[in-house]
Amino acid sequence: MGLRVGDSVLVDLDANQTESRRLTLYDGPIESVTREEFGPLGATSRLYGQVWTSGPQVVIRYFEAQSPNGEKVPICAVARLGYDQMRKLPESRPGTAILAGSVAAAFIVDAYR
Repeated sequence: MGLRVGDSVLVDLDANQTESRRLTLYDGPIESVTREEFGPLGATSRLYGQVWTSGPQVVIRYFEAQSPNGEKVPICAVARLGYDQMRKLPESRPGTAILAGSVAAAFIVDAYR
């Protein structure tokens, strides 16, 4: 695909909650949307993955990407933000995570850690 470890793209974390000031995520599958072109993937490509909310920070891992033309490709990527911005807000209940924003960066990785 022409993407290397460390390459990143801004994404709307949840395709159903774009531009939310407070985003609620649940354990389970997630569909994110790229905000710009990412290698061969055009803007508005979908990233499919999994969310875990059990720790102090949300963990999102992506396994598959789908370009706007429908082509699907496997990927290995994670959502990241600096300054503890993936940290759950205190009012988050078990199995959910409330975040202060709805945008993060998805980074290509060589393995999930």
